[in-house]
Amino acid sequence: MSLLSYFSGEAFERGVHPASCKFTAGQSIKRMPFARRLVVPLLQHIGKPARSIVRPGQEVVRGELIAEADGWMSVPHHAPATGVVEAIELRPTARGPWAQAIVIRVHEAATQEVLWSQPRDMSALAPAEIIKAVQETGMVGLGGAAFPSHIKMAVPEGASVHTLVVNGCECEPYLTCDHRMMVEHARDLMEGIRHVMRATGVARTVIGVEDNKMDAVLALRAAVPAGAPIFVQDVPTKYPQGAEKMLIMALFGVEVPAGKLPLSMGLVVLNVGTLAFLGRLLPEGKGLTERVVTVTGPGVARPGDYRMPLGTPLSFVLDYAGAPAESRQVILGGPMMGQAIASLETPVTKGVSGILVLRKEEMTARAAEKLYPCIKCGECVQACPMGLNPSTLGMLAAKREYSVMGENYHLGDCFECGCCTYVCPSNIPLVQQFRVAKQILREKAAA
Repeated sequence: MSLLSYFSGEAFERGVHPASCKFTAGQSIKRMPFARRLVVPLLQHIGKPARSIVRPGQEVVRGELIAEADGWMSVPHHAPATGVVEAIELRPTARGPWAQAIVIRVHEAATQEVLWSQPRDMSALAPAEIIKAVQETGMVGLGGAAFPSHIKMAVPEGASVHTLVVNGCECEPYLTCDHRMMVEHARDLMEGIRHVMRATGVARTVIGVEDNKMDAVLALRAAVPAGAPIFVQDVPTKYPQGAEKMLIMALFGVEVPAGKLPLSMGLVVLNVGTLAFLGRLLPEGKGLTERVVTVTGPGVARPGDYRMPLGTPLSFVLDYAGAPAESRQVILGGPMMGQAIASLETPVTKGVSGILVLRKEEMTARAAEKLYPCIKCGECVQACPMGLNPSTLGMLAAKREYSVMGENYHLGDCFECGCCTYVCPSNIPLVQQFRVAKQILREKAAA
């Protein structure tokens, strides 16, 4: 792959074009106040939960380490506010099961400055030390996957990478937090890119941004340091362009083989928000204590992109943004890949990129839609960006043939984008069936 010629100019095959509904794209990021209590789950990422190092009654300051990484596939957590540890107990999570969390009662008179930091000279660090520093920030993928960032940056022995791919597509309807980060924090993003390029040893960086965000494209191009091998490329607006395999197809015209990761092709893929925060946190030696979240939807009176402390309960967010109780059908993420939540005491965690609030009447109308048998129309097959057969997978799921789905029909390649459910004229909840099938297969494998 040439270092000078890279853009394929072609969108990936299939996919869908849902209404973008990005009503908050033109608004600047706003800061949300601190709730009286913040709830910091020990598991906010893929991997092993962090291990608490505080006790009830202990005073903590904003930015202080309160839970340390429990091994390499884990990240630490830092106090999102100055206050006192009120409890370490089970609390509700977005995925359903309750999990251990640190509850902090916030000192209302505190300035809430970040008082815990260890500034470092990044130019003096070796690549392995930069990767370790990334882990110490507690950073995970802020695009929603919540995969520990230092793991993605650690190139296995014997492998080599040549390109950092920065994902700025944000194709999910309604969400605009990445868009605003690119517009308002382009220089932080460039700083984060510089550190990650040194850590991984890549020769170039390509930033992919959907062409419905040209203000972000222009802001990023203006921020690229003179002579830096950093290229900003707009790509066709299409869902799910933000999936890393789809973005790689659009940028380079090559397909990541089934069962393989971008690393196998010499590529490291990271989200724009992740890199922008790293650009500021790494030199300052601080941990991740907040993130930008899109709060939007028909049920929100004051939608916007809010910078909010991690651990903020959703009930507080919705009250502040003006979402009355009768509107509170809440989805974490966007309408395509997001998850409905059962408890408004669920806290904002590192992987929460959006909070979508729908009106009660909209959900009632959706629930009233009748479910029909599959009519073999093939719409889901035409929409699936991975080239799977969702119709067949759905029928197997209905018969609980989960092992057949995994072994013969490549269920593992499904990344749950929701295109199949979106186009199904029979209203079959295909992607929800696939999530259940995957969970059952994981439990069987663990047993």
